[in-house]
Amino acid sequence: MANSNKNYYEILGLKKGSSETEIKKAYRKLAREHHPDMVDESDKKAAEKRFKDINEAYQILSDPQKKKMYDQFGHVSGGFPGGAKGPFGQGFPGGAPGGSWGPFTYTYTNSGGASGARGGAGGINDFDPFDIFEDFFGFRGFSGRRAPKKGKNLYYELHIDFKDAVFGLEKTVNVDSGKVKVKIPAGVHNGTEIRFAGKGMPGPGDIPAGDLFLTIRVRLPSQYRRVGNTLGTTIEVDMVQAALGDTVEVWAVDLRSKDGLGKVKVKIPVGTQPGTQIRLRGKGIPVINSDRRGDVIVQVFVKIPKGLSKKQKDILKNYLKTIK
Repeated sequence: MANSNKNYYEILGLKKGSSETEIKKAYRKLAREHHPDMVDESDKKAAEKRFKDINEAYQILSDPQKKKMYDQFGHVSGGFPGGAKGPFGQGFPGGAPGGSWGPFTYTYTNSGGASGARGGAGGINDFDPFDIFEDFFGFRGFSGRRAPKKGKNLYYELHIDFKDAVFGLEKTVNVDSGKVKVKIPAGVHNGTEIRFAGKGMPGPGDIPAGDLFLTIRVRLPSQYRRVGNTLGTTIEVDMVQAALGDTVEVWAVDLRSKDGLGKVKVKIPVGTQPGTQIRLRGKGIPVINSDRRGDVIVQVFVKIPKGLSKKQKDILKNYLKTIK
């Protein structure tokens, strides 16, 4: 029975109402990251618990009926039909051949595909959970059933500067398989994952090498927040500028600058209110593999003066009289 105290969407890093594709993608990513055999020995216990929660969340959210019940009531009653336990659980229906490997029990059908957690009861039926193990180790076989089909995949993080996300870059990285020259396209996000086929660990004999997966981490300037290819920033103007209007300068993406940043003029309209957002179209991050660019959204904060002189106070008091 599903644990009503757990938020399965939060476990997978999703929001309620996420699509089947989003659920599957989140599951695959988290299963790779938290697999007990992919962490240090000191972290295995925590990883096993986290991995169990990830599997449990996927069992519920990938099944339309169970997901509907969970969304409505916050839990799923009655267990799983046929004793099914999910992609890495126990007791799949139909008596399919199986065995165990590491912390998992599995079954395998005569057609060569892994049994689904739902016994074919809809949902993400094209998902083969053994693909997860292929991502980890480069092979799908268990207990000697199949030979490796390629070498082990490698997973690394690459930290880059903001200008590298703007212009892209080529560099050589040192990984377990040796030195690899990689090309990072302009427009990558923080968290973008890039696959370099055949750049993982060599396979035994004539088996092809695995793949290299790089997760990009972008060092964003402190004045920005980023959503997709759009940058958000703030400016502060005084109340006179907000009331009468003005032209000010803000930082935006500049493809002519070496560091990818340059100043652009922004018009503050007459009567601008605190919190007003001004959109600078085409001044944001380039879109990957495209000539298009995102926008810059500037939020206006109005500064209220302190320590006014007597003359300044009198001016404001006279102003108040004119609007009453």
